[in-house]
Amino acid sequence: MKILFSPFSPYVRKCLVTAHELGMDGKIALLPSSAHPVQRDASIIGHNPLGKVPTFFTDDGQVLYDSRVICEYLDVQAGGRLIPAAGPARWTTLTLQSLGDGMLDAALLARYEDTARPEAIRWPQWRAGQLDKIETSLAHLDAEPQLLAGRVDLGTLAVGCALWYLDLRFPDLAWRERHAPTAAWYEDVRQRPSMAASWAL
Repeated sequence: MKILFSPFSPYVRKCLVTAHELGMDGKIALLPSSAHPVQRDASIIGHNPLGKVPTFFTDDGQVLYDSRVICEYLDVQAGGRLIPAAGPARWTTLTLQSLGDGMLDAALLARYEDTARPEAIRWPQWRAGQLDKIETSLAHLDAEPQLLAGRVDLGTLAVGCALWYLDLRFPDLAWRERHAPTAAWYEDVRQRPSMAASWAL
């Protein structure tokens, strides 16, 4: 198995954290890529018309994207340990994954506003609106601690990767000061070998 890799992509990290949790760490080769929202990488587009990472190659030659599809594929290969097969638990896990991914989407849009858009046409209110999506999501997690407590599944891993990215790209956000319950959960989960791991080419 292979994956087009970027060390700072939270979605690539989500796939590799998932693989680690499933005992597949070291079984996925990392391939270099240079994804960018404006200067698009033609080598990615040749495999994924969206030109985005993660893009994943199965051992039988199939190409998969995005992270939700890749993580589900990995989970199926491992016997379905991170996504419940049926019932309310399945929908809770998948909805929590969507929340984590939505936080990441908002963080990436705010990041692109800072780094990809020319300064003269940046829109501070747009950036603030994206960061507010993160604030309201964290407030929701604070108010519903059962969504995170005592669970390791694809939903909690997605949220953990979102918080990792906030620490990486938005240290001035100081989210822990306003969201103590979620911060306390994250302090525990970030010690897991999968969440503490790092990957490089």
